[in-house]
Amino acid sequence: MTDHILSPAIEAGVLAAALPYIRRFQDKTIVVKYGGNAMTDEQLKNCFARDVVLLKLVGMNPVVVHGGGPQIDDLLRRVGKQGQFIQGMRVTDPETMALVEMVLGGQVNKEIVALINQHGGKAVGLTGKDGSFIRARKLLMPDKDNPSDLLDIGQVGDITCIDPSLIAFLDSGDFIPVIAPIGVGEDGESYNINADVVAGKLAEILKAEKLVLLTNTPGVLDQNGKLLTGLTPKQIDDLVADGTLSGGMLPKIASALDAARSGVRNVHIIDGRVEHALLLEILTDHGVGTMIKSK
Repeated sequence: MTDHILSPAIEAGVLAAALPYIRRFQDKTIVVKYGGNAMTDEQLKNCFARDVVLLKLVGMNPVVVHGGGPQIDDLLRRVGKQGQFIQGMRVTDPETMALVEMVLGGQVNKEIVALINQHGGKAVGLTGKDGSFIRARKLLMPDKDNPSDLLDIGQVGDITCIDPSLIAFLDSGDFIPVIAPIGVGEDGESYNINADVVAGKLAEILKAEKLVLLTNTPGVLDQNGKLLTGLTPKQIDDLVADGTLSGGMLPKIASALDAARSGVRNVHIIDGRVEHALLLEILTDHGVGTMIKSK
């Protein structure tokens, strides 16, 4: 990847074109689910950090929720464990949960915080256990082939409530919250929660103006690989029924749809492999993914 040098006139034009979007999203909350290649490619990591800092500097309130699947899988391999998924959810036994907390709450979270701070931001790393702000219970998943049967996939959490006060406090101090998707149960037990689910629910609770989910595809694709935009709930149901949407895209699309139905005005699944994808989505009229409609 190379840096592109723009003439002063073009740079000025880009900034002027961004002005209406800066005004529109002034003091609005933008929840970003950060994952995929954007978390592993060095150039993309730096682009993302700069984008988040810029959004904060121009008056928006970005809240970052991150995944860490590749990093978890890497550690599991090193300790001789094989990752297992059911309907896009990671099966999490107690040993895996300990490793998940180590990777998400430690390694990955601290790296993102350091990178944002390095680029001039004031990021603070959290898990849902901090202040018990993400409460959860064990998730029992309906069997895809026999929905009346519930599957126990270990310490995987279903969000029961989110207390927004901690995030609001950080926003008011110009801090950028960076959240690892780990919840806490009534007895203090840890729960691994899908990061897309946390981002969607957080966007709903915070009354976010926009939810942006970064992924490793151009967006939602049909069976011919064509990008789909402006998806309605009916279209999404059809795509799930015919198998076009499966695996890790299922919790992502479900969270996006729930957020749209719950009042989040702009919900997008975008290509995190594109440099500055976040700025392209928020500050230009050139979208880089799929918009989810509420109806």
